[in-house]
Amino acid sequence: MNVNHLAYPNDDFTSWMFSIINVKIIPTTEVTCSNCQACCCSLEVMVISDTGVPSQHIHVDKHGSETMLRLEDGWCSALDRDTLMCSIYENRPWICREFEMGSYECINERLEKL
Repeated sequence: MNVNHLAYPNDDFTSWMFSIINVKIIPTTEVTCSNCQACCCSLEVMVISDTGVPSQHIHVDKHGSETMLRLEDGWCSALDRDTLMCSIYENRPWICREFEMGSYECINERLEKL
């Protein structure tokens, strides 16, 4: 079989491939503070170093592990619900500091939640 003569609907190979392969299209819109919608703030965040997170925002489980407290809505207790910004930004956990806005992980969370 000569693959150079395969017929694709409307001679559009890309559309044909997308129709048979489940391709996730990632938007190219830049994520900024004004449009981020804090999708990462519903992830579980372990407190693994002392950055000064206020104790009222820390949950300690029965094994002594510390995570950021999440409220009944599933979002981090330090998230300001009106501005969707971190109320303890200067003292946020190390993991939050390393989670880069606009990174693959950030975009993936946005796709799952929005």
